[in-house]
Amino acid sequence: MALADYLAKNYLSADPKPSSKSKKRKRKPGESGLTITDDDALGWDTNTNNNNNENDDNPLTVNSTSASFRRNKTSSWRTIGAPAPSNTDTQATADALIASAAADQSALIAADNDDDPPSIIEPPKMESGAHAGLQSAAQVTAALAKRNAEERKRFEAEGDAHSGRNSETIYRDASGRIINVAMKRAEARREAEALAAKREAEIEAQRGDVQVAQVRKKREELKEARYMGVARYIDDEALNEELKGRERWNDPAAGFLENKREEGRSVSGKQLYKGASMPNRYGIRPGYRWDGVDRGNGFEKEWFGVRNRRANVRDLEYAWQMDE
Repeated sequence: MALADYLAKNYLSADPKPSSKSKKRKRKPGESGLTITDDDALGWDTNTNNNNNENDDNPLTVNSTSASFRRNKTSSWRTIGAPAPSNTDTQATADALIASAAADQSALIAADNDDDPPSIIEPPKMESGAHAGLQSAAQVTAALAKRNAEERKRFEAEGDAHSGRNSETIYRDASGRIINVAMKRAEARREAEALAAKREAEIEAQRGDVQVAQVRKKREELKEARYMGVARYIDDEALNEELKGRERWNDPAAGFLENKREEGRSVSGKQLYKGASMPNRYGIRPGYRWDGVDRGNGFEKEWFGVRNRRANVRDLEYAWQMDE
């Protein structure tokens, strides 16, 4: 029996007429066919629901196309695409796919067995180098020794550049910037030299003109001593000129010297006071602006008095000893 005939026989049979006669209602023009209303529709218009409630007793009207479909004896179904394969062809195709997959799997397993030898999975290692889990003390010691040997070998291979051995220390300031040690050392050296020069200038300023001239003369003599002999004899001209140039207060032949230093001038060339003045232990004469008033505390006078008394006592003791 065709599918169309089966549907027409079992599902498209005409509805029976109602047994009770109901009041017929005049149908409005243009109202025909099957009307389907959504029960879930919301809105303010309730006329449709009232009309449906009033027409519950009326018979269901079906379009005329269903009747023509029932009268049609030929099938109207169409086949889309290729025809479905039969059971025999489907089973053969499935068997072929299964066999091909099994062959591929076997080939893959064989290739893995030929290329890669069986591997041994080692237990996980801890940070110290020993394996995790239960093991003996000898195994732990061997693992630690192996780890230390590997690290030592790696450090030796990387060299001092990676480990930082024998490298110069990097210094940083409070902000994190790198300090150039060579530059800092040069600056410190320059500061030390400037401080030493300043201290030397202060010491030089504290000296007198005579001491400065003596130091300068001594330095020149040391330079000239490089070319002098070890022994100096009585006929040495430089020595004789130096001895002649010395001034002695009790020298009776000082007036016969021709190359006499100009009177009223100091060693540095400054003018001196030409009148009488009190002596001092340094032998410094007053300047030419001195007014002749001694404003000292008398220490120089006492110092000379003590020295003179000691000299007189020494001379007297020597004289008494000679008389005895």
